[in-house]
Amino acid sequence: MVAGGIATLVDGRAFPMFGVLFGYGVARIAARQCEQGVSRRSVRWLLWRRSLVLVVLGFLDAMLFYIGDILGAYGVLLFVGVWVLRWKDRWILLAALFLVILTALPNAGSMAISADPPDISMLPPNFLDGLQARLPVQPVIALPGLIGFACPFLVGIWAGRRRVLERPEQYKGLLGATAAIGIGAGIVGALPVSLWIAEVTHKPQADLFGPLHDATGTLGGFGYAALIALIAIKLKNHPGRITLAIAAVGQRSLTCYLTQSVVWTVAFTPYLAGLADNLSVTAAALLATATWLLTVLPADQLRRAEYQGPFEILIRRITYNRPVEAVTVK
Repeated sequence: MVAGGIATLVDGRAFPMFGVLFGYGVARIAARQCEQGVSRRSVRWLLWRRSLVLVVLGFLDAMLFYIGDILGAYGVLLFVGVWVLRWKDRWILLAALFLVILTALPNAGSMAISADPPDISMLPPNFLDGLQARLPVQPVIALPGLIGFACPFLVGIWAGRRRVLERPEQYKGLLGATAAIGIGAGIVGALPVSLWIAEVTHKPQADLFGPLHDATGTLGGFGYAALIALIAIKLKNHPGRITLAIAAVGQRSLTCYLTQSVVWTVAFTPYLAGLADNLSVTAAALLATATWLLTVLPADQLRRAEYQGPFEILIRRITYNRPVEAVTVK
């Protein structure tokens, strides 16, 4: 249980970081298209095609593998968020601030403090029962899920306009402050839940500390994204083999993400390996690390062969309406 408490210090911090990177990528795609003379209307349709692919892939992933899939929420967020690209910076930042404050308000809807066991949609006894249980749950996750990602998405768009992550040397002060404040807030906000899970303290008041965990988790996600950008300053001029291999995973993140969904499904689904009741938190963390390492190897091989992952090829082909050959890396 102590390991579980430590793990909770960073639980939920990764998703806001992914939301920042997602918004950043959307801003850069739109900027590149506009620089090439593409009309705003055409850019919207391009991004809507991308959102459709994410929604479909997210639905299939949720039905077949992992009901907690986030691709569907990203797709819905992108479909709505294309209009944000027309906003001025101050409105984007004000909206992001409003969402952080809204998340921090006391409410009983946070899942950060929950002792409920996984339901049938998470760990179904058989395939057909799983499909039946997941059909009504997936839209509930995908549609309200966009609210949780909206703040990081907005901040990512703001950062993408300035190419903060691509030019970290110009923003070292901002990135340093964001890393220190964000990660610090993320750790402090997670402590009450972490200590409870580690059985050090009693269960904290859910309607107060659950939202605190969620809101500071958003700040923690910003902090980790900033920290990685600062580390990149040291590595980008002289990247080693390990750095290039890890970068290859990021460049093929969709393929690696879906691959990991398959591994987790095989490992934990009751009618397959059924390890959900047998692995400790520490063993599950080791399995997660091993799974990630196994995605690094094929991603690096694809990098060496100068090819994108299969799902990156798919989404680019549909997004840009080009043949597969046009989106492979040569």
